[in-house]
Amino acid sequence: MDSHDHRILGPRLDLFHQQEEAPGTAFWHPRGATLYRLIESYIRCEMQRGGFREVRTPQLLSRSLWERSGHWGKFGANMFEFADDERRFALKPMNCPGHVQLFRQQVRSYRDLPVRFSEFGACHRYEPSGALHGLMRGRAFTQDDAHVFCLPEHIEGEVVSFCELLRRVYARFGFQEFVVGFSTRPEAREGSDALWDEAEATLAAAARAAGLEFRLQPGEGAFYGPKVEFILKDQDGREWQCGTIQLDFVLPEKLDAEVVEASGARVRPVMIHQAVLGSIERFMAILLEHHRGNLPFWVVPEQIVVAPVSVGQLEYARAAVEIFHAAKLRCIIDEANETLSRRIVAAHDKGIPIFVTVGPKEVSAGTVTIRERGGKRSVRSLSDATDWLKAINASD
Repeated sequence: MDSHDHRILGPRLDLFHQQEEAPGTAFWHPRGATLYRLIESYIRCEMQRGGFREVRTPQLLSRSLWERSGHWGKFGANMFEFADDERRFALKPMNCPGHVQLFRQQVRSYRDLPVRFSEFGACHRYEPSGALHGLMRGRAFTQDDAHVFCLPEHIEGEVVSFCELLRRVYARFGFQEFVVGFSTRPEAREGSDALWDEAEATLAAAARAAGLEFRLQPGEGAFYGPKVEFILKDQDGREWQCGTIQLDFVLPEKLDAEVVEASGARVRPVMIHQAVLGSIERFMAILLEHHRGNLPFWVVPEQIVVAPVSVGQLEYARAAVEIFHAAKLRCIIDEANETLSRRIVAAHDKGIPIFVTVGPKEVSAGTVTIRERGGKRSVRSLSDATDWLKAINASD
């Protein structure tokens, strides 16, 4: 296995591990849980900025709902099913039907649209053991899922806005390049050819309005509608499908979602399925491999380690840590009874990008010696170092 494989990097960086007692899932260590929440919090802020309201839906739903939506016919073999006397239930493999149930809980006027829901939905799918691949393909994962309920005239604006969000997010994580795929009707699908003609033409026009150039992926659409897929390129040139926008005229009909028009008539809304990352776990694996474990400064679980040369500088080192914490920087102190060189190696092995040394000279001068990832060194006042690191955290 390559040393840059996320299955090697995860345990080495003390982020997560997997074991055979929990196939297809991960045990998240404190550092990994921090990374997970940093990614989640960032996406949450971006979704709120985009006008989405966060929701939560049940993980266990009646099989009858999945049958009505059409998911059972498509995914039933990959769903975990349970019995409760006469009723059958299944763990959700995706969030869409649950969001339709939320939409249906009140009478919606055309004036209320678009309605935007987002969810970090815990999903489960039965993947064959031979197909499992670390965090890339597992049986339990969290989708950063979103759905927009709108009218046809809203579609272009919603797609353009979401594409802007995607570009901003991918650049922030260090992915400057992506390819766009346009997936058309599959052989096994719901809805008439006329409905698919309209959906494909509408989504393609909206994608072009968003400035996207795309390659056609015939037959790879969802069973309910065509989709635009955002495929990230990592530094090895590998392609990873992450974000998606799917246009759906089918599920609102199958699950009886309605909106009241100005005339008083009840019509079906359009449903747009959207995701930025696709799966937080899978995206984390891609991120680790893309950056070789050297994550961007703003998303590293611990950004700074402060190491006093000897016990005589411990009080100053602790004061420096408190100043960094006050500046919203994630910092730890290394008080280990080891040589400085060994502590530097330990920080490097954990992917911590900034190593701060404080010795007698630094204490006397009110400075710190900074060693950056890559070996560059500098001496700065404590206040200057704090401002410099805050600027990196905001812009990285």
